Amino acid sequence: MTMNTPSISTDLSGALDERSREIFRALVESYMESGDPLGSRSLSRMLPMALSPASIRNVMSDLEDLGLIYAPHISAGRLPTHKGLRFFVDAFMQVGDLQPDMRETIERQVRSEDTSRPVETLLTEASQMLSGMTRGAGLVIAAKQDATIRHIEFIRLDPKRALVVLVGGNDQVENRVMELPDGVTAGQLTEASNFLNAHLVGRTIGEVRSELERITDEVRSALDVLSRDLVERGLAVWAGTREGAGAARLIVRGRGNLLEGLSAGEELDRLRLLFDELERKESLIELMTLAEEGSGVRIFIGSENKLFSLSGSSLIVAPWRDGDDKVVGAVGIIGPTRLNYARIVPMVDYTAQLVSRLTRK
Repeated sequence: MTMNTPSISTDLSGALDERSREIFRALVESYMESGDPLGSRSLSRMLPMALSPASIRNVMSDLEDLGLIYAPHISAGRLPTHKGLRFFVDAFMQVGDLQPDMRETIERQVRSEDTSRPVETLLTEASQMLSGMTRGAGLVIAAKQDATIRHIEFIRLDPKRALVVLVGGNDQVENRVMELPDGVTAGQLTEASNFLNAHLVGRTIGEVRSELERITDEVRSALDVLSRDLVERGLAVWAGTREGAGAARLIVRGRGNLLEGLSAGEELDRLRLLFDELERKESLIELMTLAEEGSGVRIFIGSENKLFSLSGSSLIVAPWRDGDDKVVGAVGIIGPTRLNYARIVPMVDYTAQLVSRLTRK
C-alpha cells in the first residue's frame, strides 16, 4: 500500500532522543484513545522506563518548544498539535495490510449481486460503509465523465415541439422537449433519428461531433436541410443534458458522527461551515486534485489543508480509477484529528481499490 503525506519527520527525528520519543508516543496514543490532555503524573505510570513526573515535565517543555504539543489550559496536561500529529503519522505509525475478515466485511457491504444497479448506488453504499466502520463522515467523489450515447429518438408533440428521448450508456433514460424548425415532417423526424443512431452508438457527445465533421459530405448527401437542422438540435439537447448530469458529484454519509461530543456553539458553527464548503464546486475540484496528486492514500491533518483548517478536521483520501487507470473519483474519511489513522488508512485504500474494480464492469 502506498501512502503520500506531507512529511516533516526528517527535520524532527534527530531532535528527539529515545526518552523524548517514548513520552511523545505515549501522549499521542493516549490522545487518540480518549481525546483528553495528559499530565506528567499519568504519563509516568504509562512509560516503559522509570521517570519522575519532574523529568517528564522537562521533556514535555522541550516538545512544546518544538511545536509538537501544547497546553490547552493553564496547569493542564498536554495535547499534540497538528504538527505533532503529522510527525507521529510520519515517524511512528505503522500501517499493515487489511485483515481478510475486514476485507470480507467491506466487500459484503459494498458489493451487490445486482450488476445493473446505478453507479451512484454503489458509491453511496461505499460512503455509508466507511462512515459506519470509522465513526467519521464517509466521502465519495465521482468526477465529471463524458457519458456515451446509446439511442436517440424524436417524438412529435405538436407542430412546433418534439420530445427527444435520450438513452445513455448506463441505461439512464432522459426526456427533453425540443423546439422544431418550421415545416418539419414526421418522415424527417424519423430520418434524423435513424441517421444519429447509425453514427452515435457507443460514442460520447464529443466523439459524435467529431464524427459528423469528418463525414460532412455524407451528411449533406443523406439529409436535407431540415433533417440536418434536427440532427444539430438533437446533439445540442444531449450536450445540455449531460452538462448537468455529468458534473462532479459529492456523496457524504455520517455527518452526524462529527457532531458527537460537541456542545460549544463555536465548534458546531465550524463544522457547518465545513459542510457548506464541501458543497462548493471549487472544493470538489480541490479534493479531486488532492487525490490525483499521489498514487495512494493521502492524509491531511487540520490546518495542512485550508478546506479543513477551520473545523480542525482531518481527511484521509484515496483515488479510484477507471479501466484506463485514469483517476475518476476519490473515497475518503473526514473526522476529528484524533482518528485512528493506522486502522483507517488501509480501509480507505481497500475501498478505493474495490470501487475501482466494481465500476469497471
